Amino acid sequence: MASKLNLDALDLKILKIIQGNGQKKLKEIASQVNLSLSPTHDRIRKMEKDGYIMSYVGLLNRKMLDLGLLVHCQVTLEKQNRKNFKEFEQAVQAFPEVLSCHLVSGNFDYYLMVVSADVESYNRFYQEKLAVLPTVAHINSLFVMDEIKQSTELPIA
Repeated sequence: MASKLNLDALDLKILKIIQGNGQKKLKEIASQVNLSLSPTHDRIRKMEKDGYIMSYVGLLNRKMLDLGLLVHCQVTLEKQNRKNFKEFEQAVQAFPEVLSCHLVSGNFDYYLMVVSADVESYNRFYQEKLAVLPTVAHINSLFVMDEIKQSTELPIA
């Protein structure tokens, strides 16, 4: 696996450490992979430059920020053509409530993850933003009852 990615075992170990804690100090990372600071730094910079590390972010507790409702939306477009796909995707980019949007195969076209304070605020989003898009034919909303697993860590070696 690592050879296809142009990464060696040390690179993968560094990535695993960083994705577990993006604020870990260079000195701590170097110590954990048994390298000196300079080569560890060089490896990290190269992985940033090559796009393996896209950004460093803080993961926020949405419930503490009064965004306790998580809704998965299955969206079907009126017609499946490039124009409609492009229009829908551009519109969704402007909605801060939409955390992710994926074009999928199956019985619907897009799978969205939407965050909201409560059912009333989701209903406003639904009625005033999502359902009024001219390309949208049908929306199925699935309200999350309980989160069993939530992770941003990728399963790397």
